[in-house]
Amino acid sequence: MTNPDAPKPDAPKPDASKAGAQLRGAAEDLFGHELAALAAEDERARPANWRLSPQAVVTYLMGGRTRSGVEVSPKYIGNRRLIETAVATLATDRALLLLGVPGTAKSWVSEHLAAAISGSSQMLVQCTAGSDENQIRYGWNYAILLAKGPSREALVATPLMRAMEQGRIVRFEELTRMGSDVQDTLITVLSEKTLPIPEIDGAVHASRGFNLIATANNRDKGVNELSSALKRRFNVVALPLPASIEEEQAIVVKRVAEIGSSLELPEIEPAEREIARVVTIFRELRDGQTLNGKLRLKTPTGSLSTAEAIAVTIGAWAEAGHFGTGVIDAQSLAANIVGAVVKDPVQDRVVMQEYLETVVRERKDWTDLYTAIREVM
Repeated sequence: MTNPDAPKPDAPKPDASKAGAQLRGAAEDLFGHELAALAAEDERARPANWRLSPQAVVTYLMGGRTRSGVEVSPKYIGNRRLIETAVATLATDRALLLLGVPGTAKSWVSEHLAAAISGSSQMLVQCTAGSDENQIRYGWNYAILLAKGPSREALVATPLMRAMEQGRIVRFEELTRMGSDVQDTLITVLSEKTLPIPEIDGAVHASRGFNLIATANNRDKGVNELSSALKRRFNVVALPLPASIEEEQAIVVKRVAEIGSSLELPEIEPAEREIARVVTIFRELRDGQTLNGKLRLKTPTGSLSTAEAIAVTIGAWAEAGHFGTGVIDAQSLAANIVGAVVKDPVQDRVVMQEYLETVVRERKDWTDLYTAIREVM
């Protein structure tokens, strides 16, 4: 699939030399030329330790053009006010919580905010049910600890500790995956901007510019609600699903072109028509009704988010490029769509079959997709 605005698979990627052979480069490397161009012309006041002014950070996220003509690609397609609120929050002493159902670009926005503000998006804590306080606060080098006892030298700094010392942004992905008792270790950090180290009768005090971005959703199983005390330390910005089908299609087209290029998938014909069909299927099943509102539908157990629509199209691109005719069509989409919708082999299969017979079958220009999906069901 080609996109005139996306770099070609065989073309050098902007600032990608730092990423080397990495499968996925950091935002500050892949978009370093945009950040540098914005910084060079940014004459507005910047908070302490910020690489860009708040206005330039918003431009980096939402897209635009510098005075010298450098095109800044949009990283988030949606309500500009939400991004302005998020950036304004990070300029204060309150932490930011990006909330939304899976696939609403929370992690993507978090990464680019950190890259634009701190110049690094790599201070990251991935929260899981197995996360404990040592992974959040600090750890110990046990060889030094046994030889010399508790000391600053024996401490192993976590991303949180490094961000506090350097005055940078630290990211906590899927904060509600951690147990509530572990989450609450952040209360002192967020309220007092201090990380106590009682073993050495000391503490790490946050430098100016330090702040925290967390992401969370309450849709998946296994989440732990934030305590009231911790919630008060955050300003919550809820990122919604795309408001219109046109907006969602634009997001999918853009991200598919970028991801396909970075993966160096074979060049194929543009697939806007097929992307429109994938987005339509996902929106209708997600909303529980057809786009015209005339028919009610059962909803599947999965979220069928924009991110999943992107993943389905990338899978179809790889299949079409390596095993097909070089065109994303119903055959290459079918198995990927079924795989995205049917997460529960019993409940979701019924949902898919009903949608197939009552909606897809009745659309005259969807006959090829109806046939292809039936073959893999």
